[in-house]
Amino acid sequence: MRNVPNTYVLSLALGDLLVIVTCVPFTSILYTIESWPWGLTICKLSECAKDISIGVSVFTLAALSAERYCAIVNPIRRHVAGLSAKPLTILTASLIWVLAIVLAMPAALFSHVQTISLQGNHSILVCSPFPEEFGEVYQKGIVMFKFLAYYAIPLCVIAGFYLGMARHLALSTRNMPGELPDHRFEQIRARRRVGRMVMCFIIVFVICFLPYHVFMLWFHFCPTSRDDYDDFWHTFRIIGFCLSFSNSCVNPIALYFISRTFRQRFNKYLCFCLPGGSAICGGSRIERSRIRGNGGFSQRSRGDMRGTFYENSFGSTFRRRTQEFNSTGVFEMGSIETTRPTNPSDRRLLS
Repeated sequence: MRNVPNTYVLSLALGDLLVIVTCVPFTSILYTIESWPWGLTICKLSECAKDISIGVSVFTLAALSAERYCAIVNPIRRHVAGLSAKPLTILTASLIWVLAIVLAMPAALFSHVQTISLQGNHSILVCSPFPEEFGEVYQKGIVMFKFLAYYAIPLCVIAGFYLGMARHLALSTRNMPGELPDHRFEQIRARRRVGRMVMCFIIVFVICFLPYHVFMLWFHFCPTSRDDYDDFWHTFRIIGFCLSFSNSCVNPIALYFISRTFRQRFNKYLCFCLPGGSAICGGSRIERSRIRGNGGFSQRSRGDMRGTFYENSFGSTFRRRTQEFNSTGVFEMGSIETTRPTNPSDRRLLS
């Protein structure tokens, strides 16, 4: 499980957990009681954590797209350059967090609790990231900056990487021979699985944050927005804000449906407490094994040994391991389970 794509997935999960713990509880209660009761410190923390989480999410998705592009287009460039994949990935994920924190500093410094007067001599408190003394220019600047830095520009970068991957795969498929070895076919399938996982994350992000940015751009840039604000825009605003927060919860659900190995690990480690958990979570299916009639190894689950093959050349074995390291699917490193061959001739082949 400790491969390059999963390192970015872990960083993405930490960003989601941050906004769920520090932002969602306070904001969800605000939709019920209308007035902000938590004070200035929680206001600054909530706004800052929200911006950090959004930054980590979109920048990590861009890094995942770049990693998939390098793994598919030129998988051995990193090894030729002498760069180690795991330290470089950890450094990139750390820099993403640093960049997200730096970009969230205006929210931590300038967020304040504002008093809004209503009809009938009533007033409510609102946690606002826009200081009144900075005027509308600051509001429009921050809204446009967030739209470009947290949405439009990263999605354009991601689209560029995916167009490059699609072009490379189309050209490589056109130039492929009619029949491929089993291990090459499995590498292509693994790359496609990770590509589907990253694309699913991107689609979820686009859907969840598009209404939020549409409302913010309309409200701050349309001259008649405050006069045109009606029940439709009020409902649209609530849906947009709720969708933006739900982005921090939906990624593991999507990953559960698109990744077989993640689903197996999830069932194994989080369903063991259920009565008869192994049967409910599919553990009995995973643990069942059958011995092939001509074989010298066991197969614990369907498809687990699909990518296993024998090599009698050190060079070809090195190339195979290098390609598997760069193109392995999400959580697929732990999905292949082998046992020692019982046949002496098979043992010599593996030596």
